[in-house]
Amino acid sequence: MGRLDGKVCVITGTASGIGAESARLFQSEGAQVVGVDLSPDAVGDLAIQADVTKPEDVEGMYVEARERFGKIDVLFNNAGISPDDDASILDTSVEAWDRVQNVNLRSVFLCCKYGIPHLLDNGGGSIINVASFVAVMGAAVSQVSYTASKGGVLAMSRELGVEFAKQGIRVNALCPGPVNTPLLKELFAKDPEKAERRLVHLPPGRFAEPGELAAGALFLASDESSFVNATTFLVDGGLTAAYLTPL
Repeated sequence: MGRLDGKVCVITGTASGIGAESARLFQSEGAQVVGVDLSPDAVGDLAIQADVTKPEDVEGMYVEARERFGKIDVLFNNAGISPDDDASILDTSVEAWDRVQNVNLRSVFLCCKYGIPHLLDNGGGSIINVASFVAVMGAAVSQVSYTASKGGVLAMSRELGVEFAKQGIRVNALCPGPVNTPLLKELFAKDPEKAERRLVHLPPGRFAEPGELAAGALFLASDESSFVNATTFLVDGGLTAAYLTPL
């Protein structure tokens, strides 16, 4: 038996990176995956092109998932952006601030708002909201809106986990360290010095691979984590615990 046999999982941001790896891993563990992305390249048994910042799109994707599979067991709210124009508070425009907040925080709010009723109909389930290690520590090289949005995801996840626990719903914030995704590769290929400045803080001396985050999400989605709720689930290689790293 797979660890997700019989479960229907809705995952946002499955066109690449952590979302795509998670969709494939969840499928291999027996889940029916509803993959959602703004891109038409979403990975999933049912692929839906949707804008998760729009209430009507979010409501519609859950309706489509229920019509196809009859229920929903897991919400994995993974969609997010980290654009170059989100930087120091002194340099970040209001437009850039709003754009990042909409994709990273508003979308999680909407996916939980419209997804939780489907989990309640099913007697409970698991919600995994992607926050970040930056939600629990500060950086001198700022992405102010990204950091604030992920702090909001973390706080909201904790609150929802407490609110809905007695109704069988677990809500956890998956907090990755830096991940070796196409976005990160592109950023650091342009600026090796910037990459090295970040790598020095990571005890393993490398970035996480998307599959390592997918494995953490798999645990949170499965019944193995039945008493894990309202947590800051760090998958960061020890980054947030480190003062000095090995030479």
